[in-house]
Order: sequence, then structure tokens, then C-alpha cells
Amino acid sequence: MVGRAHKPTALAATPGLAPQPTVTFSPDNTSVTAELPTGESVSVLLYGATVTSWKDSSGDEKLWLSTAAKLDGTKAVRGGIPLVFPVFGPPPSAPHPTANLPQHGFARTSVWEFLGKSTSESTPAEGAKAADDLSVKLDFGLSAASLSAETQKLWPFKFNLIYSVTLNPSTLTTSLVVTNDDDKPFDSQVLLHTYLRVNDISSVSIQGLSNSPYLDKLLSPQAQTSGPSDLTITQETDHVYSTPNGASDPVTVLENGKPRFVVTRDNLAQVVVWNPWTEKAAGMGDFEPKGGYKNMLCVEPGAVGTWQTLEPGDAFEGAQTISIAN
Repeated sequence: MVGRAHKPTALAATPGLAPQPTVTFSPDNTSVTAELPTGESVSVLLYGATVTSWKDSSGDEKLWLSTAAKLDGTKAVRGGIPLVFPVFGPPPSAPHPTANLPQHGFARTSVWEFLGKSTSESTPAEGAKAADDLSVKLDFGLSAASLSAETQKLWPFKFNLIYSVTLNPSTLTTSLVVTNDDDKPFDSQVLLHTYLRVNDISSVSIQGLSNSPYLDKLLSPQAQTSGPSDLTITQETDHVYSTPNGASDPVTVLENGKPRFVVTRDNLAQVVVWNPWTEKAAGMGDFEPKGGYKNMLCVEPGAVGTWQTLEPGDAFEGAQTISIAN
């Protein structure tokens, strides 16, 4: 290229352009962090495409992450938002195709590819701030070709997963698209295993699950129906709710009677509520501190009430949006 004697110097920023979201990789390229100009941030580990942190503009963490969580790819992450696919819980007995898979499947223990980011800033409504409409979306991908040879033998289907994590000033949205790229149908289940951070579980109540049929995984396989009162956590809890109106019912987590989080769902008809309480937490080697059960509550949207059967070329999409209520 021929040099120009008086060529202009590069501009550090476009004049008049408002501050934009930033996306950075960790020094070892194992995780990616997006931050809005207003200070909110989200971090995603490529191992499992696991969201490990979500902070508001003041730096207050909204997700619970065990201090003993394995972030080196040796074990599924304890905390944040692990992804469950293609089976929820212990796999069923043979001859079901998922019978030989580990509990909760392989999505949370696979290395995902970072596909890129996108940002948006729409014209704010009258009286709103421009920052309120600012967002950044991170996309991640996983396909059959990305799996180890051993895992491909355990679940021999061609598939494609696209996982999107979208950060707004007051919300975090996570969505998963499952596509069947095979020439035969397959069954799968999807769940977003979200660990919300709370100040004191004894002060927490949950709205939106009243009069819902549910399975208590600790007691009986027979379906039960919740009462009209808000749910409170006073012992080890592992319930799978199917809300009467499907995914249209929001779930609100309150603390001391005040809303803290509102979880809305798209095409995810079930909600798992889990807290290990004292004895279970003490028995999990990667659950630290042992008293951490007092500061976490899992509210997990999913499609796990039955199997989602995808014919060749079909796709399934499910999403959750967590809103900060205070």
C-alpha cells in the first residue's frame, strides 16, 4: 500500500456516539464477560455455556455460585445457570436413548463455541432513559460434532444448540434453541438450572405456584397439588411444578414480603424449585460454604414434564427472563 503523507490519524471513538457495551475474554479464553456502559455485567464460562455471574450497576451479584465450584472443566459448575440437555435428572431405564447419559445430560459438561455478540439501542419511550433500552446478546453453539467420541456413542443423534444470553439494565434473558439435524426423530428435555442469590432463605417466599400440580422428588412419585398460599422453604426442597396456565404464569421471588426477582418463561411449562438445606449441602463436596443454602434458591424453568419429540429438521425453543424487582 502506498503511504499518504497527510493521512488522518485513527479515531479512538466515533464523535457523538454514546458509550456501548463491551465484551471481553478472560486471559485464558475460557470465559466471556459483557458489560453495559451503566455497569451491569454478565459472565459466561465456555465450559457448559454456564452463566457464572450477573451483576447490577452497583456490582451486586444476583446469582449464587459455590466458592468450591469447579471452573476448570473437570465437573459441572455448582451455581450460576447450568444448562440441562437432553435429559433432566437421572436418565430413565433402557431402552430409552438417554439411558446411558449422565444425570442432567451433557450440555453442562461440554465446551461450547462462542458465536459472537450483538448490541441494540432502540429509541427510548417518552420519559425513559436511553440506557434503559441498551442490551448486549452473547451467542454460543454446541453440535454433535463438538462432542467427544464417547458422548456421541452414548447419544448418537445429530443436533444443533444455540444458546443466547441477553443482558439489559434490569433483566437477564437466557434462551436455548434445539434443532434436530438428524434423519430420525429424537426425544429431549431442557432446563435452565438457575441459582438465584438471596439474603436469607428464611425470609423468602415464592408466588406464582399456588394451586399447581407438582412432583415432590424427595417423597412420592405421585403428583400433588400445592395450596393457595405462597411457597416458603423450611427444609430440603425439590419440587417440579406444572403451572395451570403453562409458561404464561410468572414466578416471583419475594424477600421479607418485597419482590426481589420475577421469572417469566417462554415455552417452558415446568418450574423446579430446589434448595438442598443443611444435610444435603453438607454432603456435596463442591457446595461451599456449607451454610450457603441460606443464600440461594434454585428457580429452574424447563420443559421436563414429558419428552419433547423433534422430527428431522424441527426445532424447539425455550427461554427465561429474570427481572430485578428491587
